Amino acid sequence: MPSTLKRSSRQGLAVLGLAALLSGCQGLATTPFATTTDDPMATAPPIERGLDAEGLATLLTAEFAGQRGDYRRATLGYLAMAERYQAAPLAERGTLAARFSNDILLLDQAVSTWHALAPDAEAPLRLLSGLALQRGDWTTALEWRLALAQQGQHAELALLAELALEAGTDPLPLRERLRAHLERPGTTAHPHYHDAVLATAILEAATGQSLQAERRLDLLARDHAELPALWLTRAQLALEANNPRQAREAASRGLEISPGDPRFLLLMAQAELMLGNVAAAERHTSTLLDEHIGNQELRISLAGLYLEDGHLDAARRLLLPLVSSDEPPPAAFYLMGIIAEEEDEVDNALLYYRQVAPGGDFLRARLRAARMLIDDDRLLDARAFLRIERLRHEARFSELVALEVELLGEAGLEAEADALLNRELSRTPNDETLLYLRGMRAWERGDIEAMERDLGRIIEANPDSATALNALGYTLADLNVEDRLEEARELIERAHELEPGNPAIMDSLGWVYYRLGDPERALPWLERAYAGMPDQEIAAHLAEVLWVLERHDEARKVVEQALQRFDERPLIDALLERIPELAP
Repeated sequence: MPSTLKRSSRQGLAVLGLAALLSGCQGLATTPFATTTDDPMATAPPIERGLDAEGLATLLTAEFAGQRGDYRRATLGYLAMAERYQAAPLAERGTLAARFSNDILLLDQAVSTWHALAPDAEAPLRLLSGLALQRGDWTTALEWRLALAQQGQHAELALLAELALEAGTDPLPLRERLRAHLERPGTTAHPHYHDAVLATAILEAATGQSLQAERRLDLLARDHAELPALWLTRAQLALEANNPRQAREAASRGLEISPGDPRFLLLMAQAELMLGNVAAAERHTSTLLDEHIGNQELRISLAGLYLEDGHLDAARRLLLPLVSSDEPPPAAFYLMGIIAEEEDEVDNALLYYRQVAPGGDFLRARLRAARMLIDDDRLLDARAFLRIERLRHEARFSELVALEVELLGEAGLEAEADALLNRELSRTPNDETLLYLRGMRAWERGDIEAMERDLGRIIEANPDSATALNALGYTLADLNVEDRLEEARELIERAHELEPGNPAIMDSLGWVYYRLGDPERALPWLERAYAGMPDQEIAAHLAEVLWVLERHDEARKVVEQALQRFDERPLIDALLERIPELAP
């Protein structure tokens, strides 16, 4: 599968997300992989059991592999011995090694083995839930969290519900599963029963059942009025229902219980902003800033909050101390550029955008600046601006060229975009980024010969370019060029050897095996690919192979999930046109 598919996600300034910035403990782990440079095995459980010669040799190999940084080989060695000796500590050791491998599928295998050997252990359950969240499988993530709740652990179900809504997932299956959980005998005796009630209320409100949600919260308030989470949820529900007065009242009750809690201060500020009381909102945010002196990230987040509601002056007051500081954060210049742009001060906005240093907002600032100039009928100025930026930031040269190509394409100036690419490639003929971009543009136009020529140049100069190998191999497989399918297989297998944990390459591998007439061999690769990267293209491939293997119910289930999950799903739609029986 080519890596040209664009993926996007909604990124709002959620209250809980901003509160997590302050408290450091409100959110679930964003990544299961470790990043420290210390010895990753230093805290691993010791190996204490007697071993035969083969077991000792395997474990020594795993130990040495881990010390050399070959975490994949270390993980596989530990897991093999964990299953042989039915030893959970070895599976735990394998999981620790897998966390340093940056291979999410390997980590999933390790954690699953650990859980199978120690089904009551808390750590693997939390990791399995986190992995499910990372691949967007909210139903499975909830099941693992409910398993934690059954053990009496704090499963953070309310937070899971908030994150699911923020991600845009369908809340109905989660709501029904939580309701079933609450109806189980003995659930009310769980130490964190209130967490499940809150989660259910959040999902009920999100599915239009506000009365049921309020009733649950009313009942919970009788015995747990001291819970900050109760008032937090009530305030959030009130804000979502466009009832800022009720939100303010609930947040005020929360502050009485938990004085200084940043989450309630943020909710108070949001409620006041909705009521148009900017001065009152600023008083709450000033309190936050007084308690977190020097926290630049907080100040930037609060400025974004005001900016989203159109209160430009309040946002500017928060940002001005940052842009005049000795080490101004790039994000402050970016937001100041947006404010100037909103006020139609194009030249001032351009000055701010140019000061955004390389980092997370660098390309976004240049893209916004160039689009602003184009919207102001200053296309030549936009192109001159990007040309100067390429000279100022040589390390970002290729990305800035690609950005200009994108903008020219948006303006319908495809010939100018092609001319720019060709001109820059004549100066830097081995620029992989630009060669790949030109190749993909040729592919979009149906010019496969031109695409193959550019990808071939990349591979010739860099035989280890997994991206180019995969793109060329997948294209040949997808076009079903019969006399070149073996060539496609070889290209993709080479790419897989270079990046064995890449789900896109696994999808390509499964797809080429299917094209070669071996759906049985294709299926496990497509299943692994879909588990690692839920994507409408992989879903279409998986459903088609399941259908060919006469596993019709499973194929329909994949299609049904894809229809619910993806707003744009051209390959699923095309599959349903070819095989109407797949429709759920």
